[in-house]
This record gives sequence, C-alpha cells and structure tokens, in this order.
Amino acid sequence: MLKHRLIHPEINQILGRAGHHSKILIADGNYPASSTLGPNAQLVSLNLAPGIVTCTQVLETLLTAIPIEAAHTMMYETSGPYALSEDPPVWALYRRAIAAANIELQLEPIEKWAFYEAVKTTDHVLTIQTADQQRFANLLLTVGVRMD
Repeated sequence: MLKHRLIHPEINQILGRAGHHSKILIADGNYPASSTLGPNAQLVSLNLAPGIVTCTQVLETLLTAIPIEAAHTMMYETSGPYALSEDPPVWALYRRAIAAANIELQLEPIEKWAFYEAVKTTDHVLTIQTADQQRFANLLLTVGVRMD
C-alpha cells in the first residue's frame, strides 16, 4: 500500500525509474504535448474534460511522491493576443502548494520557446497532460535527491 497520495500506476512506474535531474512536465490543456516529448519521455493523458484535472492538482500530488529541486514555468507573453501584464494566477497556486508541502523552492520562468527546448532533452521522462485551461500553467519539474 502506498503512503503518498499518488496512486496512478503508470505515473508511479515512470517516477520509480526516474532519477536525479529527471524532468517531469505538467502540461496545461493547450500545450502541444504529443509533439514536444523528449526522446525518453512518456505521455500520460489526464485530460478528462476542460478543467479536469488541473496542473495544480497534479503538482500537489507529485509533491507527496518525489523530491523536487527545481520548478520552471513557461514565461508568459507580454505582447500579442495572449499577453499578460503580471504573473498568471496559477503561479500563486503553485507557490501555495509548494509552501504547504514545506519545500523551499522558487518558480523559475523560462522564455516560451526556450521552455519547449528544455522539454525536448534526454532528461525529460514524463509529460502529464492535464485539461487545465489557465494560461501559462505549464510547469517543468526537476527531480531532486531523496534525503531521508
């Protein structure tokens, strides 16, 4: 019986094989997940209906299962039709989830096109596709080292 909250068998299997520096992408509902997988990555689709499940729900669950040493967001656009003038509201939800898990971790934005390239690396092992409809909700996590 698992003690953490993550019960999805395929995700548990992939995370069990992942090691330090492995990358896990929590993708929002607009992210082109199937065309941006790294060469070693697997795609798990959790997008049941718009908003079900959210990136925040996935993050909260992953925080119970694996150590995370870095969290990169896709930097929002400041011009054009999808422009924002400040951090997307979902980033505040991420910060709250991280704080609630008693982890000291800062969100580190990566420019949009550089974010896509960061996902395509050989360290990328898993994309979890959500149906989150919030803009710029993509979150690239780096697995840390278990200390206990």
